[in-house]
Amino acid sequence: MNGPASSSLFRFQAAVERPLSVVFRRADGAWEGHDYRVEVLTERQGLDSFDVVVDFRDLETALDRLLAPMQGRLLSDLGMEDPRALAQKLLVELAPTVPAPARLASVSLTDGQGRRLSLRA
Repeated sequence: MNGPASSSLFRFQAAVERPLSVVFRRADGAWEGHDYRVEVLTERQGLDSFDVVVDFRDLETALDRLLAPMQGRLLSDLGMEDPRALAQKLLVELAPTVPAPARLASVSLTDGQGRRLSLRA
């Protein structure tokens, strides 16, 4: 079986990544800066009429809009205490921008040393 009917049998995922540099205060009071790769993962059952999960350009635009005011900033100045709060904010604010039946599945932050923090919706 080929075509749109067969694609509805599967769950598909699509992701975009963008860079983000932020600074936060560690529990010991020291400042720490990180250059992250922010990954946004979407998913849906089957594909749309263009054979995609979501339009990558729309997802990239929404992510860029959220990240731009955060670049090079202190997380505390943005009302966040740590990277977990950053991932949670991105998850909450991006979710409404993903058109149904697709949905936002997760937001991940990966630092320059490969350490990864992921939050699932």
